[in-house]
Amino acid sequence: MIVSGGEALVDLVPAGSTMDLLAPRLGGGPYNVAVTAGRLGVPSAFLSRVSTDGFGEALLTRLRESRVDTSLVQRGPEPTTLAVVAFDERSSARYSFYTEGTADRLVADPGPLPGSTAALSLGTLGMVLEPGASVYETVLRRESGRGVLTALDPNIRADLIVDANSYRARFASWLPYVRLLKISLDDAEWLTGGGDVSAAAKSWLDAGVQAVVLTKGADGLSVITPAGELATAPTRPTRLVDTIGAGDTVQGALLAWLVRHRVTDLSALGEDDWLAALGYAARAAAITVSRSGAEPPTETELEHDH
Repeated sequence: MIVSGGEALVDLVPAGSTMDLLAPRLGGGPYNVAVTAGRLGVPSAFLSRVSTDGFGEALLTRLRESRVDTSLVQRGPEPTTLAVVAFDERSSARYSFYTEGTADRLVADPGPLPGSTAALSLGTLGMVLEPGASVYETVLRRESGRGVLTALDPNIRADLIVDANSYRARFASWLPYVRLLKISLDDAEWLTGGGDVSAAAKSWLDAGVQAVVLTKGADGLSVITPAGELATAPTRPTRLVDTIGAGDTVQGALLAWLVRHRVTDLSALGEDDWLAALGYAARAAAITVSRSGAEPPTETELEHDH
């Protein structure tokens, strides 16, 4: 089972060419990862605190419809986190968040995860906003210590990071407990302060990460291991609608592939293995960006697309 922990929120997306009318879309990075894995037919669960308001009920319903286990979801009367989305000329999303006193940041430590947990995915606001960030940090260290395949996608939201240097130091403290680091080129450059991404990837691997998967938008995605850059998968041709949930789909699909193939040690994977895994994730992400909002594909859709 894949457990994804972090925020569940509602994106308010322009319904037309202007911001005059906003349409709600259910999402949040870790939420989208859980939905992706569930839709791809791999048992998955979502760990968070979800509001009892109308948005929270809709978030839970979508999880269940996507075959995601909700037994780790906590409930509370606090409001649902909101994100207002705007798009640039490349259809890339830019976000403004409303997070004060919201339910997801008040998650409590669930204790050891179920014994069936094969992989744990964390990231985005869940690793920034307190007190929840400290809770997920504890879960990361505990589950890594018992051999769970741990994955991190920092998915930087710079506007919500008060002290960039403190966040960078905290990020570095997570790396000994992370086996798979999935990161966009933009986020890698932000973390290095504009430094050399290849050198940074080597330092992350030296800290304990087994593989760095670097997503580069239209230029595809690559994996870097201690042996060097092992494989690159191109972006799949598609009609681009928007990029909401693209990176989350990559994370969920990668973990689904790894869990389905019973991979527990990433260092055992060779070039052909990584080409298959990255290609699978690229195909899934291509379907997501071809439709509005974070709508990852089902297993059937991905099979028909092959």
